Amino acid sequence: MILLSFFKKLFGSAPTVDFTTLVNKGAQIVDVRSPGEYKSGHIKGSKNIPLQELDNNLHTLNKSKPIITCCASGMRSASAKSRLLQKGFSEVYNGGGWTSLLKKLS
Repeated sequence: MILLSFFKKLFGSAPTVDFTTLVNKGAQIVDVRSPGEYKSGHIKGSKNIPLQELDNNLHTLNKSKPIITCCASGMRSASAKSRLLQKGFSEVYNGGGWTSLLKKLS
């Protein structure tokens, strides 16, 4: 706990993101899990683009709208966020695990 407090003071805490407002403003939710994982459950209206296929499917995303990435735990969605930022997308958020994101949107 002391170490966590130290890092928060050193780096500051990350600003909280209002995912519901982003979605209401037209944000795209990109689920980067495998098709099998996606079929087992996903956020309604999300787009399934597996992480390894992301670079080949950038044309299916609207650069003028925010993007929220999600996956099973948040690791792949963090990678997806980095890739999208590198490819010129300006407003990208890591939603973390899809079930956690779903709760935040409810």
